[in-house]
Amino acid sequence: MFQVLNELNKTPGITGSMVVGNDGIVIAADLETGFEGDTVGALAASITSNIQKSLERLQTSPLAQVTIEADRTKMFFTDAGRLGILVVTTEPEVNIGLIRLEIKNALDRLNMAS
Repeated sequence: MFQVLNELNKTPGITGSMVVGNDGIVIAADLETGFEGDTVGALAASITSNIQKSLERLQTSPLAQVTIEADRTKMFFTDAGRLGILVVTTEPEVNIGLIRLEIKNALDRLNMAS
């Protein structure tokens, strides 16, 4: 798992990645940013849980990914199935298409490894 995260972090613009359980507990992390893993994990679990509940009320498909854009970073919270949530942090000016492709590839590798 750490190898997949390390390879993901080599993508231009990615500053860190981690796998978080749906309860917010960090399973594996390779964060190169100033973010604390436990804080990011709790944030990812809270946000994805609230959005999923809202989507259920709207009777729409399950949550696939949430993207948060801030002044100094972008954060991608992606459903990783039974693993939980794949969190990727990036620089603010990043090729979103490339990041989403690399996240998909990392998810495929994570699911093959588990």
